[in-house]
Amino acid sequence: MNYEDTSSVIYVERVGAVGKIVLNRPDKRNAMSEAMWSAIPGAVALLDADVLVRVIVLTSSSHDAFSAGADIGELELVAAEPARRESNQKAIRNAQRSLARAVKPTIAQIWGACVGGGCGLAIHCDFRYVATTSRFAITPAKLGIVYPLSDTKQLVELVGPSNAKSILFTGRMFNAEEALKMGLVDGIYAASALEDYVMEFAQQIADVSQYSVQHMKKFVQRVLDGQTEEDTETEAIFRSAQTGEDAAEGIRAFLEKRPANFNWSGD
Repeated sequence: MNYEDTSSVIYVERVGAVGKIVLNRPDKRNAMSEAMWSAIPGAVALLDADVLVRVIVLTSSSHDAFSAGADIGELELVAAEPARRESNQKAIRNAQRSLARAVKPTIAQIWGACVGGGCGLAIHCDFRYVATTSRFAITPAKLGIVYPLSDTKQLVELVGPSNAKSILFTGRMFNAEEALKMGLVDGIYAASALEDYVMEFAQQIADVSQYSVQHMKKFVQRVLDGQTEEDTETEAIFRSAQTGEDAAEGIRAFLEKRPANFNWSGD
C-alpha cells in the first residue's frame, strides 16, 4: 500500500503530522468487504512506519456513512464456505487488532451510519469523534450470529456491561447523544466542524513528546490487558525516559519559557 491510489476501496493519505486511513466504498455506504478488512493492517503499518506521521485518523470518503457494517451479500457467500469463513474472520480480527495495537494514537472520525463492523472498527481506535447526524448499532442479534469475545470486551470496557447488553441484545439503532452519554464516543460536532476539530485534537497530540505518547499508550494497553504492577520492562522505560532526548528538551524549554521542539521519532 502507498499514498497514491485514492481509487482503492481503502486508501491512505498524509496531512502534516496526521495520517489518514479512508474507507472509500461510498456506493455501498462503506459496507466492509473482506478486501477492505484485509487492507487495513497494511495501511496501519504504513502510517506507523512513517516518521512524519504522529497520529492516525480512520475516516470515510463520504459524509453519508462511516460504515454501514459488513457486506451482507458477501457474508452470505462466506457462510457457505468453511475456508472463506475462516479467512474472513481472520481478516476482521487482524484489522481490528491492528488499530487497537497501533504504535501511534488512532482516532475514528465518524459521519453518518456507524453500524456492525463499522462500529467494530471504531471501538478499536483510541478515540471516537462524531457528527451530530451519526447513528450507531451493533446488529449480530438481527442476523442470528454472535459478536466475538474480543469485540465484546472492547465494547464493555467503553460503555459498561449494562449498556453493552442493551446494544447487543436489541441490535437497535441509537443516536450520537446516547452514544456520548454511555461513553461509546468522546465528542459530538456539527458535520461541517467535525474534521476541523479532529485535526486540531490530533495536532495537540502531535505537538507533544511522541516518546511520552507512544510509551504511555503501551502502558494503557497493558492495564487494559490486566497488568496491575510494574515489571522490569515498565520500570526500565520509566527510568530511561528521564535521561532521554525529549526529557532534556522538555526541561530546557520549560526553563527557557518557550515551546518544546521534540524530535524523538522511534526506538
